[in-house]
Amino acid sequence: MQPRISQPSLYKQCPRLVKHLTALGDVPENAALPAELVHLIRLRCSQLNQCGFCQKMHADEARADGERQARLDVLPAWRELSCFTEQERAALAWAEALTLISQKEIDDATFQAAVDAFGESGLIELTTVILQINSWNRIAVSFHFQPDISS
Repeated sequence: MQPRISQPSLYKQCPRLVKHLTALGDVPENAALPAELVHLIRLRCSQLNQCGFCQKMHADEARADGERQARLDVLPAWRELSCFTEQERAALAWAEALTLISQKEIDDATFQAAVDAFGESGLIELTTVILQINSWNRIAVSFHFQPDISS
């Protein structure tokens, strides 16, 4: 697939998009969201949205920050593997629920597990990260952004 609109063109024509989406995903240092978890969330949402561009980028970023390749390899199977913590499971469940909200209503158990794991303010911060990556996924998929898979 050829890009429909290039990244540089998008960024030049609509700089506020980059500014505001980047700000939406900026997690405050005092938030209860470790960087490792943010990487997993961004990667999992990108997998669900079939965004190859973002999958490549976020897997690279996760590895650069010390995430083990073995966990990235099995991320889609997070429910069945013990290598993911309870907090990670709650975050991944919330991320999947928000990403797939048009397919299924978010149940109370998923919401409560996320609140228990992060508190209300942490859940709100987590939600902003999910909103941001889902927005970027839609941009990258619709405009056919292509990842550099040479590295």
